[in-house]
Amino acid sequence: MPVTNVVHDTERLSLTITAEFAAPIERIWALYADPRQLERVFGPPSHPATFVEHELRVGGVSKYFMTGPEGEKYHGVWTITAVDEPNAFSFEDGFADESFVVNQDMPVSQCTYSFEAIAAGTRATFVSTYASAEALQQVLDMGIVEGASSAINQIDSFLSAA
Repeated sequence: MPVTNVVHDTERLSLTITAEFAAPIERIWALYADPRQLERVFGPPSHPATFVEHELRVGGVSKYFMTGPEGEKYHGVWTITAVDEPNAFSFEDGFADESFVVNQDMPVSQCTYSFEAIAAGTRATFVSTYASAEALQQVLDMGIVEGASSAINQIDSFLSAA
């Protein structure tokens, strides 16, 4: 399984997931840069993602939704704040309504996805930081660790089949 470690730190208000992939850093970057590839692995298997917009550039916006088993849709918006291809990108991640307007009553996170070449392929570190301990706890209670881990764990299989 690609996920090797999960740490939620209430002092730093962060959730960090570390994973290792049997692919070079450029291939992992390409997966995150291409919305058609990204939507194959971003949502957990029970809630596949659809990206309707994806601009991996500073100031770019990504709009997506995940569809649940009963057809329910959960929308989200990324606002890209930094890009260092192929090493990392950062973004603000918010829950949204069906018009992709960020819901300010839900937690918004500051995220950085970073990639490092290792002997076996690529180590990815996914860090999400929240404004408060309550916001972090809310997403933990919503199952973010399980959902994100199951999504990330799809990446090696997708890459080997591609």
